[in-house]
Amino acid sequence: MTRVKQAGERIEEILGFLRSEDEKAAVAAEELVGLLVGVYGDGLGHIMAALGDAGPAGTALLARLADDPLVESLLLLHDLHPLDVDARIQQALDKVRPLAYPAGTIAEHLACRREAVAFDVSHLGTVRVTGADAFDRLQATLTNDLAKIGPGRAQYTHLLDADDASVVDDIIVWWVAAHELHVMPNASNTARVVDAVGGDDVTAGRAVIAVQGPRAHERLASVAPAAAAATRFSVGRFNWHGVACLTAGTGYTGENGVELAVPVEAAPDLWKAVLDAGVLPAGLGARDTLRLEAGLPLHGHELGPGITPLQAGLGWVVSWEKGDFRGRTALDAEREAGVSRALRGLATDGRQPPRAGNPVLVEGQVAGEVTSGNYSPTLGHGIALALLPPTVEVGAQVAVEMRGTALAAEVVALPFVERPRP
Repeated sequence: MTRVKQAGERIEEILGFLRSEDEKAAVAAEELVGLLVGVYGDGLGHIMAALGDAGPAGTALLARLADDPLVESLLLLHDLHPLDVDARIQQALDKVRPLAYPAGTIAEHLACRREAVAFDVSHLGTVRVTGADAFDRLQATLTNDLAKIGPGRAQYTHLLDADDASVVDDIIVWWVAAHELHVMPNASNTARVVDAVGGDDVTAGRAVIAVQGPRAHERLASVAPAAAAATRFSVGRFNWHGVACLTAGTGYTGENGVELAVPVEAAPDLWKAVLDAGVLPAGLGARDTLRLEAGLPLHGHELGPGITPLQAGLGWVVSWEKGDFRGRTALDAEREAGVSRALRGLATDGRQPPRAGNPVLVEGQVAGEVTSGNYSPTLGHGIALALLPPTVEVGAQVAVEMRGTALAAEVVALPFVERPRP
């Protein structure tokens, strides 16, 4: 059972406690705060909406969550997504990021593939690591080799569990200056990153706007030319009306584009300026379908407890030559023995997609589980990622069990959709 599915079942139990209004409610509320933050990307808004139907205890917890600094830091741009623009909002005191805007997820997805869209991704964390030893601390902890890049560049890397080498978090490092590196984890893992590498959690002080798509640079150039000049995996500074900001040629869609780290006070004006330049706002629904088409992992699905970089097909994120890093001993052992399962892509006919948690059958027997699945707007059929025995290769015919029905699927090469790079 996946971590997210386990958390979802526990959340349902907790909602029951809250409705009962007995002595368990206070304890349940404490646990729920942690679970909500931990699975934010997989449905915080839906769970918060359910709290509204959970009686007085649920209503009280909603109010508490609205004032919680960590939850607030996940929702920095909530004022930019008002209900009066008819965005389909994950209801939670009007303070959550939209799954989709009026155009809808499919239209937003296709706009990213063809034009340019903007995402509010302020739910990412930012840990600012500084000092003469900043490089050494990250180099001794994370899997990739920072010596391959330098100031002004970004790198994708992993933080591993010290005991079993499972992926605690997948991270982008922005190397801003000689002794200043910004580590960008998933927000729910920010504290774990601080524990591992030190530094200052500056998440609450900035918003992050991702402008993505083949025309992203062109549209952004009329708003912030220096930001638009960012090339793939470059990192730089720019000024927005006198406010110091950062830009990086990174993203999570498989398209070209940039991400802008902006002080909170400047974010609303910059967001509006980007949209006024002809960039379509896009919600988290489109971001998920885009990353899935690109074969990119999502923490809590393709990465997380029990899943190593080698199982996820991300061995390239590990530098075997640089020396020790956290979790290396266990990862070396798995590399020597071979993985017991491997991430594979599945394609199905028709619009009905597999979903996370669905069993995958090989020759009629359960052999693995879908980690992510959705309808592909670009391809016009269902796609999924699944952890399967490594002997199941591209071209194999398998089936996905969905509510008692076996849906035929083929193992295909990743990514599902490959886009040109500059």
